[in-house]
Amino acid sequence: MIIIKSKEEIRRISKASQIVAKTLKAIEEVVKPEATTKEIENFAEDIIKNSGGKPAFKGYKGFPGSICISINDEVVHGIPSKSRKLKQGDIVGIDLGVIYDSFIGDAARTYPVGNISESAGKLLKITEESLYIGISMAKPGNRVSDISHSIQTYVEKNGYSVVRDFVGHGVGRQLHEEPQIPNYGAPNKGPRLKKGMVLAIEPMINIGRCEVGVEENGWTAVTADGSLSAHFEHTIVVTENKPQILTMIN
Repeated sequence: MIIIKSKEEIRRISKASQIVAKTLKAIEEVVKPEATTKEIENFAEDIIKNSGGKPAFKGYKGFPGSICISINDEVVHGIPSKSRKLKQGDIVGIDLGVIYDSFIGDAARTYPVGNISESAGKLLKITEESLYIGISMAKPGNRVSDISHSIQTYVEKNGYSVVRDFVGHGVGRQLHEEPQIPNYGAPNKGPRLKKGMVLAIEPMINIGRCEVGVEENGWTAVTADGSLSAHFEHTIVVTENKPQILTMIN
């Protein structure tokens, strides 16, 4: 069931989402060569807690981290580690959710570590652009797959592939609510979008093939061919007019 959110619920989701936005912005300071992924996690968790929130991912279905940190060919769900250091030229996807006043905000961003290659830089650019193209389709009267199709079309036009195994979703009191929002598919399919729907739209894009596998830890998804992957995400609300991005700093 898709839950249409009230003005008060949207206000509370927006509060959680602003903590997410603030945290992702602050993380720019610590994404640098030699930083461990555990140090980045601790930095993010401190900001979340000092803002009155709680990490939404911690313990979710058994996930051991407070945030997901995925490097290079890791698509999503990378687990922070004291022994994993960032290197010059890496790209690192950071996905985090915050619970505040019983509601959740969720967003992700892929960061360059120092100077990155031209090909990696283009992947980040196209992935982020595809997110905003998808968001622009989140209007009343459109269907869920209009978001999906617009992302796939843009990504594949630029020579990249869309991960099929993981999708966007509704968000509210729960981290993952209906509807599911794939980043691929034919247009004009799925539920109609309505004012008050809150959605987490999140393209995961590979330089190489779309197939992924999961590492032995049972969580970290990696590209099957070892190619780079990027991930960008925003929590948005469908309004009467253009969609409102909640996980963007006001």
